[in-house]
Amino acid sequence: MPKIEVIPAINAENFEDVKKKIKLIEPYCEWVHLDIADGTFTPNTLWHNAEDLLSFDTPLKIEMHLMIADMDIRWGEWILPNVNRIIFHKEVAHDPLFVLEKIKKSKKEAGVAIRPDTDWMELKDFFENADLVQVLAVNPGLAGQAFKPEILDKVKHIRQYNSRVIIEVDGGINLETGKQCAEAGANILVSANYIFGSEDISGAINNLKNI
Repeated sequence: MPKIEVIPAINAENFEDVKKKIKLIEPYCEWVHLDIADGTFTPNTLWHNAEDLLSFDTPLKIEMHLMIADMDIRWGEWILPNVNRIIFHKEVAHDPLFVLEKIKKSKKEAGVAIRPDTDWMELKDFFENADLVQVLAVNPGLAGQAFKPEILDKVKHIRQYNSRVIIEVDGGINLETGKQCAEAGANILVSANYIFGSEDISGAINNLKNI
């Protein structure tokens, strides 16, 4: 089983809540995962104002999960000094290889995501060039959804097809589902409710790391 990295996910309606949650996790992790939704790819909206990050300072590395449409023209909005990694959805890029190349040329890590109903084979073209691929275990957008166990087969197929690719799983991650994802071949677990719903955030993060 690969070593597991845990990244807390923040899905908030305003930037004040984003900042508060980041402060809660700063002592316990290296990365933070920010969910971005403006209603173009999701049924809901979350905080999605890139300019808010310009004056924000945190020691954490920032991973943006862009659940927004028209990535071929909108990728550049999130090329910011304190953003380290950008994950975009294959489903909303007309030319995802172009988007991937543009992000990497901007000196940012790039990840490609698919939602639960997208075939894992859609990610094949990115295994060698993307810094990671992400399998969503819930539908994009709404927090608190139940983990879809059928995505475990996707993770297994990806791992069997390519032993080196970094696989991130996002959505519905707790100790039980996290263990299942790790056993299937995931490297990174992204979790929101399990971590921020815990009375012991440090303990929750460490529990996931040690599954």
